[in-house]
Amino acid sequence: MSRDKKNGGAESEIAEKAPPPKPPSFRRERKLMAKGLRVIAGCDEAGRGPLAGPVVAAAVVLNPNKIPRGIDDSKRLTPDERERLFEKICATASFAVAVASPARIDRDNILRASLWALARAVKALPVRPEHVFVDGRDRILVDCDCDAVIGGDGIVLSVAAASIVAKVSRDRLMARLASECPGYGFESHMGYSVPQHLAALRQLGPTVHHRRTFAPVAALLRGEEISPQETFAFISDEAAAAS
Repeated sequence: MSRDKKNGGAESEIAEKAPPPKPPSFRRERKLMAKGLRVIAGCDEAGRGPLAGPVVAAAVVLNPNKIPRGIDDSKRLTPDERERLFEKICATASFAVAVASPARIDRDNILRASLWALARAVKALPVRPEHVFVDGRDRILVDCDCDAVIGGDGIVLSVAAASIVAKVSRDRLMARLASECPGYGFESHMGYSVPQHLAALRQLGPTVHHRRTFAPVAALLRGEEISPQETFAFISDEAAAAS
């Protein structure tokens, strides 16, 4: 066996044994509590990238004495884990959910609509927060100090809890839309730009729940086809904007 192959094998073995990412912690919240703050919220949103459906934002204030075990970035959890944790978070924490409709997304753009929904979720909390952590690079307009944490859903426990509430709330909403709009497959792809969804758009046309300013939908409304390469570029741009 050549040295290169040996090295390649060693690198592959190291990659396979790489430790999983650390789960989010309650450290930042406890640091603020040590300074006398008591109501600390985390907020996050779900649904920036899809071609259909709203952006759903959630704000959560965890009870430090009743934190459910297993809270993590919603993207690291299975649907069953998210559903289980959603129920536990809602039973033990203060929370609120806000929605930015496709019409608002088309009017304001996806970033502004998302920030609006996040701020609205915080304002809808049954308790007034003294500090807010928000996932991403942009702070939101709230009546207290706010820290934007890039990758916050994998770092700050309250933000991770909000990511679960937002994701499960949006998935349930898309399942309801699927019953109103049969044939699009909203219940399986949640409005994202997958081949099944694009095929349904070509055959059935857009619904009132589609984001008409998003490139694949806009192209179809103009009677144009959009290539897989263009669709991939659109998804990559949206992911970059959401990070």
